[in-house]
Amino acid sequence: MTLDQLRILVKVVQAGSFTRAAELLGTQKSYVSRVLAQLEAELGVQLLERTTRTLSVTETGREVFERAVGILGAVEDTTRLVQQSQGEPRGLLRLTCGVEFGMLAVGHWIDEYLATHPQVNVDVEYTARVLDLVHEGFDLAIRLGPITESRLVARALGHIDYALFACPRYLAAAGTPQEPDQLRQHALVMFTGGALRRGWQLLPEGGAERDAVKIDGRARLRANNSFAVRDTLLRSLGIGPLPLLIAADSVASGRLVPVLPAWRPPPVAVHAVYPSSRYLSPKVRAFVDLAVQRFPKDNAAARAITAHACRPRKGRKSRVQP
Repeated sequence: MTLDQLRILVKVVQAGSFTRAAELLGTQKSYVSRVLAQLEAELGVQLLERTTRTLSVTETGREVFERAVGILGAVEDTTRLVQQSQGEPRGLLRLTCGVEFGMLAVGHWIDEYLATHPQVNVDVEYTARVLDLVHEGFDLAIRLGPITESRLVARALGHIDYALFACPRYLAAAGTPQEPDQLRQHALVMFTGGALRRGWQLLPEGGAERDAVKIDGRARLRANNSFAVRDTLLRSLGIGPLPLLIAADSVASGRLVPVLPAWRPPPVAVHAVYPSSRYLSPKVRAFVDLAVQRFPKDNAAARAITAHACRPRKGRKSRVQP
């Protein structure tokens, strides 16, 4: 039994197919199949049950897989220890994050990471699914919202700030609400994804959660994608919440304006999450350190743009919703 055999077994189980495992390993499907057949012959047991359409793991195969993950983890710990003495990040970083936040921030971090560290490569999966980092072979995840998995280490990067926005044309026609209760008289665009899926709440500036007001108005649109919400707001179809990171460009150009700036949806925490390990490899540490540095700057820039738009201007008047 060799480490290469165990590595291929783990990758096949994680990927769920010989074809996908071969792609991830950068080899041929026939080679993967041959190596696993040799391993089964050496052990004298069947590890995988194959049909033309499905691939499943036998009970013995699951036990061997779990042990293989531990063995490969120990080998990786040893490699990390050596790499720490060398200090330079190297190798393949497997990273996962949500689609929206990936487009907003993580993609830029990856570009800078690759430019700074020429000896690393990145395999990133943008997905709304919460992946099992250990069993699916990922080094790191950038996640929004609370972290509930005790076996993972979570390093706080900051939080995403939200606010209410509308197109000036909509407010000119429908009026500008001055209190949260007046939102019920407006067409609302509801974001239903992530940490906000259970309801739309507004917190007064400097207030606690007990001071929150729940908004339950007429929704013109309910969407689990903030870009869809933004586009609907730009078409003058209502008032809705957006992350400042998404709204900043539209606010700077005057296409969207803040509504009820003293009331905001609760912020959403952002963490870098990785499997618990005694030794953190330089490739993971370098990316996490970069995210810790970059995220607050990105968020601060978005807050500054929105704050500027909220400043009263001479001669500027708002039509009050009756």
